Amino acid sequence: MTSVRLTTRQIKKIWGRRELGLGFPAIAETDDPVGEIWFEAGAAPELLVKYLFTSAKLSVQVHPSDDDAQARGHARGKEECWLILDTEPDAAIGIGLRDTMSEHDLRGAALDGSIEEKLDWKPVSPGDIFYLPAGTIHAIGAGVTLLEVQQNIDLTYRLYDYGRPRELHVDDAVAVAHRGPWFAPSAPGEVGTGREILASGRAFTLERWTGAHASKLAMEDSGPVWLIPLDGAGSVDAQAIAPGEVWMADGTAQLDYSGTLLAAYARSSVVEGLFASR
Repeated sequence: MTSVRLTTRQIKKIWGRRELGLGFPAIAETDDPVGEIWFEAGAAPELLVKYLFTSAKLSVQVHPSDDDAQARGHARGKEECWLILDTEPDAAIGIGLRDTMSEHDLRGAALDGSIEEKLDWKPVSPGDIFYLPAGTIHAIGAGVTLLEVQQNIDLTYRLYDYGRPRELHVDDAVAVAHRGPWFAPSAPGEVGTGREILASGRAFTLERWTGAHASKLAMEDSGPVWLIPLDGAGSVDAQAIAPGEVWMADGTAQLDYSGTLLAAYARSSVVEGLFASR
Protein backbone atom coordinates (compact mmCIF):
# COMPACT_ATOMS: atom_id res chain seq x y z
CA MET A 1 0.00 0.00 0.00
CA THR A 2 1.26 3.47 -0.89
CA SER A 3 0.86 6.31 1.60
CA VAL A 4 -1.97 8.50 0.34
CA ARG A 5 -3.38 11.87 1.31
CA LEU A 6 -7.11 11.51 1.94
CA THR A 7 -9.68 13.63 0.13
CA THR A 8 -11.61 16.22 2.16
CA ARG A 9 -15.38 16.57 1.96
CA GLN A 10 -17.38 19.30 3.65
CA ILE A 11 -20.65 18.21 5.27
CA LYS A 12 -23.29 20.92 5.67
CA LYS A 13 -25.12 20.85 8.99
CA ILE A 14 -27.73 23.11 10.54
CA TRP A 15 -25.67 23.15 13.72
CA GLY A 16 -22.41 23.95 11.89
CA ARG A 17 -20.35 27.13 11.49
CA ARG A 18 -18.95 29.43 8.81
CA GLU A 19 -15.80 30.37 10.75
CA LEU A 20 -14.10 27.01 11.24
CA GLY A 21 -10.63 27.93 12.50
CA LEU A 22 -7.68 25.52 12.52
CA GLY A 23 -6.50 26.98 9.24
CA PHE A 24 -9.60 25.91 7.29
CA PRO A 25 -11.05 28.62 4.99
CA ALA A 26 -14.18 30.47 6.09
CA ILE A 27 -17.50 29.50 4.53
CA ALA A 28 -19.23 32.16 2.42
CA GLU A 29 -22.37 33.78 3.85
CA THR A 30 -24.27 32.54 0.80
CA ASP A 31 -23.44 28.90 1.65
CA ASP A 32 -24.89 26.70 4.36
CA PRO A 33 -22.74 26.31 7.48
CA VAL A 34 -20.30 23.40 7.64
CA GLY A 35 -20.54 21.02 10.59
CA GLU A 36 -18.04 18.36 9.58
CA ILE A 37 -15.02 17.84 7.35
CA TRP A 38 -14.49 14.21 6.39
CA PHE A 39 -11.23 12.69 5.17
CA GLU A 40 -12.05 9.89 2.74
CA ALA A 41 -10.21 7.17 0.86
CA GLY A 42 -11.23 5.77 -2.51
CA ALA A 43 -12.40 2.49 -1.01
CA ALA A 44 -14.23 2.07 2.29
CA PRO A 45 -11.58 1.46 4.97
CA GLU A 46 -12.49 0.50 8.51
CA LEU A 47 -11.97 3.96 10.04
CA LEU A 48 -13.05 7.51 9.22
CA VAL A 49 -11.41 10.71 10.50
CA LYS A 50 -13.34 13.97 10.64
CA TYR A 51 -13.37 17.42 12.23
CA LEU A 52 -16.58 18.75 13.84
CA PHE A 53 -17.53 22.42 14.33
CA THR A 54 -20.66 23.20 16.40
CA SER A 55 -22.70 26.38 16.84
CA ALA A 56 -25.70 24.60 18.41
CA LYS A 57 -26.36 21.32 20.18
CA LEU A 58 -26.30 18.12 18.17
CA SER A 59 -29.16 15.67 18.58
CA VAL A 60 -29.24 13.26 21.48
CA GLN A 61 -28.23 10.06 19.71
CA VAL A 62 -26.69 6.62 19.88
CA HIS A 63 -24.77 4.30 17.53
CA PRO A 64 -25.21 0.52 17.42
CA SER A 65 -22.59 -2.16 18.00
CA ASP A 66 -21.37 -4.37 15.17
CA ASP A 67 -23.84 -7.10 16.17
CA ASP A 68 -26.79 -4.71 16.46
CA ALA A 69 -25.94 -2.99 13.17
CA GLN A 70 -25.47 -6.25 11.25
CA ALA A 71 -28.79 -7.54 12.58
CA ARG A 72 -30.34 -4.48 10.90
CA GLY A 73 -28.56 -5.05 7.59
CA HIS A 74 -25.54 -2.74 7.99
CA ALA A 75 -21.88 -3.62 7.45
CA ARG A 76 -20.68 -2.59 10.90
CA GLY A 77 -21.57 -0.59 13.97
CA LYS A 78 -19.95 2.60 15.16
CA GLU A 79 -17.61 3.35 18.01
CA GLU A 80 -15.96 6.75 18.10
CA CYS A 81 -13.38 8.83 19.90
CA TRP A 82 -13.31 12.61 20.39
CA LEU A 83 -10.28 14.81 20.98
CA ILE A 84 -11.37 18.31 21.96
CA LEU A 85 -9.37 20.92 20.03
CA ASP A 86 -11.06 24.24 20.84
CA THR A 87 -13.99 25.44 22.93
CA GLU A 88 -16.04 28.53 23.63
CA PRO A 89 -16.91 29.46 27.23
CA ASP A 90 -19.30 26.99 28.92
CA ALA A 91 -18.91 24.39 26.17
CA ALA A 92 -20.06 20.92 27.21
CA ILE A 93 -20.83 17.46 25.92
CA GLY A 94 -23.45 15.02 27.16
CA ILE A 95 -22.10 11.49 27.43
CA GLY A 96 -23.98 8.64 29.05
CA LEU A 97 -26.92 8.99 31.43
CA ARG A 98 -26.69 10.30 34.99
CA ASP A 99 -28.74 7.33 36.22
CA THR A 100 -29.76 3.96 34.82
CA MET A 101 -33.16 4.01 33.09
CA SER A 102 -35.60 1.35 31.95
CA GLU A 103 -36.47 1.03 28.27
CA HIS A 104 -39.93 2.42 29.03
CA ASP A 105 -38.57 5.48 30.83
CA LEU A 106 -35.90 6.12 28.20
CA ARG A 107 -38.49 6.04 25.43
CA GLY A 108 -40.72 8.41 27.37
CA ALA A 109 -37.83 10.83 28.04
CA ALA A 110 -36.97 10.86 24.34
CA LEU A 111 -40.54 11.62 23.35
CA ASP A 112 -41.12 14.41 25.88
CA GLY A 113 -37.61 15.93 25.56
CA SER A 114 -36.54 15.36 29.16
CA ILE A 115 -33.73 13.11 27.88
CA GLU A 116 -31.64 16.28 27.50
CA GLU A 117 -31.62 16.79 31.28
CA LYS A 118 -30.95 13.11 31.96
CA LEU A 119 -27.67 13.17 30.04
CA ASP A 120 -24.45 13.52 32.03
CA TRP A 121 -23.23 16.90 30.73
CA LYS A 122 -19.52 17.51 31.18
CA PRO A 123 -17.61 20.78 30.65
CA VAL A 124 -14.86 20.36 28.07
CA SER A 125 -11.52 22.00 27.37
CA PRO A 126 -8.89 21.56 24.63
CA GLY A 127 -6.99 18.32 25.11
CA ASP A 128 -9.87 16.34 26.65
CA ILE A 129 -10.28 12.87 25.16
CA PHE A 130 -13.39 10.65 25.17
CA TYR A 131 -13.83 7.13 23.76
CA LEU A 132 -17.48 6.21 23.22
CA PRO A 133 -18.25 2.48 23.07
CA ALA A 134 -21.18 1.57 20.82
CA GLY A 135 -24.48 2.09 22.62
CA THR A 136 -23.35 5.24 24.47
CA ILE A 137 -26.10 7.88 24.48
CA HIS A 138 -24.51 11.24 23.75
CA ALA A 139 -24.80 14.80 22.43
CA ILE A 140 -22.27 17.52 21.64
CA GLY A 141 -23.02 21.05 22.81
CA ALA A 142 -22.46 24.36 21.05
CA GLY A 143 -19.06 26.01 20.70
CA VAL A 144 -16.98 22.85 20.35
CA THR A 145 -14.31 22.02 17.78
CA LEU A 146 -13.15 18.42 17.92
CA LEU A 147 -11.40 15.71 16.00
CA GLU A 148 -13.30 12.44 15.69
CA VAL A 149 -12.01 9.00 14.81
CA GLN A 150 -14.77 6.45 14.22
CA GLN A 151 -15.68 3.20 12.58
CA ASN A 152 -16.39 4.06 8.97
CA ILE A 153 -20.17 4.10 8.72
CA ASP A 154 -22.74 6.90 8.77
CA LEU A 155 -25.20 5.22 11.14
CA THR A 156 -26.92 7.28 13.82
CA TYR A 157 -30.15 6.70 15.75
CA ARG A 158 -31.61 9.98 17.06
CA LEU A 159 -33.52 9.99 20.33
CA TYR A 160 -34.26 13.72 20.47
CA ASP A 161 -33.51 16.74 18.26
CA TYR A 162 -34.87 19.83 20.07
CA GLY A 163 -37.90 20.07 17.78
CA ARG A 164 -35.85 20.34 14.59
CA PRO A 165 -37.56 18.78 11.54
CA ARG A 166 -35.33 15.72 11.20
CA GLU A 167 -36.18 12.05 11.46
CA LEU A 168 -36.00 10.37 14.87
CA HIS A 169 -35.27 6.67 15.41
CA VAL A 170 -36.56 6.17 18.94
CA ASP A 171 -37.34 2.45 18.75
CA ASP A 172 -33.96 1.50 17.26
CA ALA A 173 -32.13 3.88 19.60
CA VAL A 174 -33.76 2.47 22.73
CA ALA A 175 -33.10 -1.08 21.55
CA VAL A 176 -29.32 -0.60 21.10
CA ALA A 177 -28.59 1.93 23.84
CA HIS A 178 -26.67 1.38 27.04
CA ARG A 179 -29.19 2.91 29.44
CA GLY A 180 -26.80 4.01 32.15
CA PRO A 181 -23.67 6.05 32.90
CA TRP A 182 -20.73 6.14 30.49
CA PHE A 183 -17.74 3.94 31.16
CA ALA A 184 -14.79 4.42 28.82
CA PRO A 185 -12.21 1.69 28.25
CA SER A 186 -8.95 2.46 30.03
CA ALA A 187 -5.91 3.54 28.01
CA PRO A 188 -2.27 2.94 28.97
CA GLY A 189 -1.29 6.61 28.60
CA GLU A 190 2.41 7.30 28.05
CA VAL A 191 4.21 4.15 26.92
CA GLY A 192 7.50 5.61 25.75
CA THR A 193 9.32 8.80 24.84
CA GLY A 194 7.04 10.84 22.60
CA ARG A 195 4.36 8.12 22.48
CA GLU A 196 1.04 8.27 24.36
CA ILE A 197 -2.01 6.01 23.97
CA LEU A 198 -4.98 8.37 24.11
CA ALA A 199 -7.69 5.73 23.68
CA SER A 200 -7.93 2.03 22.99
CA GLY A 201 -11.31 0.32 22.65
CA ARG A 202 -12.92 -2.61 20.90
CA ALA A 203 -12.77 -1.06 17.43
CA PHE A 204 -9.54 0.95 17.25
CA THR A 205 -6.62 2.59 19.04
CA LEU A 206 -5.62 6.26 18.91
CA GLU A 207 -2.09 7.38 19.76
CA ARG A 208 -0.37 10.77 20.04
CA TRP A 209 3.25 11.11 18.97
CA THR A 210 5.25 14.18 19.93
CA GLY A 211 8.78 15.35 19.26
CA ALA A 212 10.87 14.07 16.37
CA HIS A 213 10.41 10.65 14.78
CA ALA A 214 12.50 9.51 11.84
CA SER A 215 12.05 5.78 11.38
CA LYS A 216 10.17 3.08 9.56
CA LEU A 217 7.00 1.98 11.35
CA ALA A 218 6.88 -1.57 12.66
CA MET A 219 3.15 -2.28 12.41
CA GLU A 220 3.01 -4.98 9.72
CA ASP A 221 0.09 -6.82 11.30
CA SER A 222 -2.01 -3.74 12.07
CA GLY A 223 -3.25 -2.86 8.60
CA PRO A 224 -3.29 0.77 7.50
CA VAL A 225 -2.43 3.61 9.87
CA TRP A 226 -4.25 6.96 9.77
CA LEU A 227 -1.76 9.82 10.33
CA ILE A 228 -3.25 13.11 11.52
CA PRO A 229 -0.76 16.01 11.89
CA LEU A 230 -1.81 18.59 14.50
CA ASP A 231 1.27 20.81 14.49
CA GLY A 232 4.77 20.72 13.04
CA ALA A 233 5.86 19.36 9.66
CA GLY A 234 7.50 16.37 8.03
CA SER A 235 6.96 13.56 5.57
CA VAL A 236 5.71 10.02 5.15
CA ASP A 237 7.34 7.89 2.47
CA ALA A 238 9.11 11.08 1.27
CA GLN A 239 5.79 12.91 0.76
CA ALA A 240 5.32 16.16 2.69
CA ILE A 241 2.52 16.11 5.26
CA ALA A 242 1.15 19.02 7.29
CA PRO A 243 -1.63 19.99 9.73
CA GLY A 244 -5.09 20.11 8.17
CA GLU A 245 -4.42 16.89 6.26
CA VAL A 246 -5.01 13.21 7.01
CA TRP A 247 -2.94 10.43 5.44
CA MET A 248 -3.49 6.68 5.29
CA ALA A 249 -0.21 4.80 5.30
CA ASP A 250 1.05 1.26 5.27
CA GLY A 251 2.07 -0.18 8.63
CA THR A 252 5.68 -0.14 7.44
CA ALA A 253 5.74 3.45 6.13
CA GLN A 254 8.85 5.60 6.52
CA LEU A 255 8.03 8.50 8.81
CA ASP A 256 10.09 11.65 9.29
CA TYR A 257 8.10 14.12 11.37
CA SER A 258 8.70 16.73 14.04
CA GLY A 259 5.70 17.99 16.00
CA THR A 260 2.43 16.50 17.20
CA LEU A 261 0.94 13.69 15.15
CA LEU A 262 -2.00 11.43 15.89
CA ALA A 263 -2.00 7.84 14.65
CA ALA A 264 -5.07 5.60 14.54
CA TYR A 265 -5.34 1.94 13.61
CA ALA A 266 -8.25 -0.51 13.58
CA ARG A 267 -7.01 -2.82 16.29
CA SER A 268 -8.19 -3.18 19.87
CA SER A 269 -4.77 -4.08 21.26
CA VAL A 270 -1.95 -1.55 21.36
CA VAL A 271 0.96 -2.20 19.01
CA GLU A 272 3.94 -2.78 21.27
CA GLY A 273 6.91 -2.22 18.94
CA LEU A 274 5.89 0.94 17.13
CA PHE A 275 9.10 2.07 15.45
CA ALA A 276 11.65 -0.12 13.74
CA SER A 277 15.30 0.26 14.60
CA ARG A 278 16.98 3.10 12.75
